[in-house]
Amino acid sequence: MTKTRTKIMAVLNVTPDSFSDGGRFNTVDTSLARAASLIADGADILDIGGESTRPFATSVGLEEELRRVIPVIEAIHSEHPAIPISIDTMKAEVARQALAAGATILNDISACRADEAMVNVAVKSNAPLIIMHMQGTPQNMQVNPQYNNVVEEVLNFFRKRLASLANAGVSREKIILDPGIGFGKRLEHNLSLIHHLNRFAELHQPILLAHSRKSFLGDVTGIKEESQRDFATATVAALACASWVDMVRVHNVALTREALLIAEAIASAG
Repeated sequence: MTKTRTKIMAVLNVTPDSFSDGGRFNTVDTSLARAASLIADGADILDIGGESTRPFATSVGLEEELRRVIPVIEAIHSEHPAIPISIDTMKAEVARQALAAGATILNDISACRADEAMVNVAVKSNAPLIIMHMQGTPQNMQVNPQYNNVVEEVLNFFRKRLASLANAGVSREKIILDPGIGFGKRLEHNLSLIHHLNRFAELHQPILLAHSRKSFLGDVTGIKEESQRDFATATVAALACASWVDMVRVHNVALTREALLIAEAIASAG
């Protein structure tokens, strides 16, 4: 079995309050410049989000989220028509308009539970759909997350969601799974999921790991500043590559690309 290249999904938040880069790229001009830089660094996909999902974040109304993301998606798609764009949203109407503006991938951290109409968008568009495991909501997920066995519980969650979405008409071939690092998980839960990433092969779906700059990296390294956790992020990406993860979602594309090149060269050696 040949190891395929792990793709890099680059984070581009057009929000004032995301945990790491909030307020840095929330205009069309700054987003365009950032997109060009990420593409030059080797990004395979741009993931654009207009609502922060950091712990205890305040939810954003539909019109405000549309105001943030649609002009940016239109501008990036116009300037860089070849780069796939993912829309990071839990709102079906945002997803629908984002697809019309040039996005081609749906990324729903609620796994189509926050807005049931998201399923219809996925069915009608036939776009790739990323679904994530989250215990609770961004507003309460880190209050007191508890699991008896986090790996088995996340696997069972995905089995149920895959069956439900298939019954609703979503093509299973289009679904990508995100274990939800940092979303309703303590340090030990995050580490266990990463340690057992190979278990997710049982589900026969592509796997996305979205771990970039998250607090568990700071817990392990002692690095408090999120933007200084890129080396730790790249290290985890390289380990994930060895576990056959299909895609990693990161802020620092260049450093991650370096780490993945080494990991992939070792994995393909005779």
